Amino acid sequence: MANITAAEVNKLRQSTGAGMMDCKNALVEAEGDFDKAISILRKKGQKVAANRADRDSSEGAAIAYVTEDQKSGAIISLNCETDFVAKNDSFVALATEFAKVAVNFNSKEDFLNADFGGMTVAEKLIEQTGVIGEKLEIGGFEKVTGEFVGSYIHVGNKIATLTVLSANVKGADVVAKDVAMQVAAMGASILSYKDFTPEFVASEIEARIAVIEKENEEAKRLGKTLKNIPTFISRSQLTPEIIAQAEEQVKEELRAEGKPEAIWDRILPGKLERFISDNTTLDQEQCLLDQNFIKDEKITVAQYVKSIGVAVTSFKRVSLV
Repeated sequence: MANITAAEVNKLRQSTGAGMMDCKNALVEAEGDFDKAISILRKKGQKVAANRADRDSSEGAAIAYVTEDQKSGAIISLNCETDFVAKNDSFVALATEFAKVAVNFNSKEDFLNADFGGMTVAEKLIEQTGVIGEKLEIGGFEKVTGEFVGSYIHVGNKIATLTVLSANVKGADVVAKDVAMQVAAMGASILSYKDFTPEFVASEIEARIAVIEKENEEAKRLGKTLKNIPTFISRSQLTPEIIAQAEEQVKEELRAEGKPEAIWDRILPGKLERFISDNTTLDQEQCLLDQNFIKDEKITVAQYVKSIGVAVTSFKRVSLV
């Protein structure tokens, strides 16, 4: 039997992340051959991975990484089975190392085939499945490039976001992070209402009306106040003609209330803003630039970024919740 030293065990442990006893046993089985011991540990990982292939890996860590020049960024989620593993410092460190590699690739497939310390990322996942004893996989993968990339990782590593600005100007780092936090908190899925297709908006309003009508049936049975059926849900539906009609309706209301026309100009803007707000619920839910800015709800995200002379060109979000 080969004489296995503590230094050799530690070297294998540092290389693979496996436990001390697993490393010692692998070296004993390999008769001191370091490369063969690594192969033994990998095979163990393959067996564990095969046995846990049908397990749910919905926990994990979502990590965003931005290159030093702020021109590229990537998000990956390293998924596992339990929150206990997800919170482990070494697990989060591994996810971070993966994100640093991911930023160099444009697809999840290429990333999984990338070199990671002498093996591929996919092989490392299998190896660490054997070490940790839980199914590990890359869930989310997103990559962005642009003039200035910012990131945000929410506390607990369950949500990570990236934002891309149109220019690298003074204050870009603050704005990019603020907008990334907005994306994490409000969960936008599209940049602007201008990106909606008419078909999508039509299907959304049809679905919402169906839900409200069903709720109103129950409310009516219980004698409760009924919800209003929406006519519009997006700014994309509010044509100049519809805005003009809304303005005329507000004027009629002011006239009926006996408000003097001399003060209408002071009242109309607020009333029209309320009309638009009440009829753009889809935009507030899904459109980043049209959402109220979380740090100052008096302005939109678009207005906030415009204040320093930039625009948001794209964003990405990966969530484990």
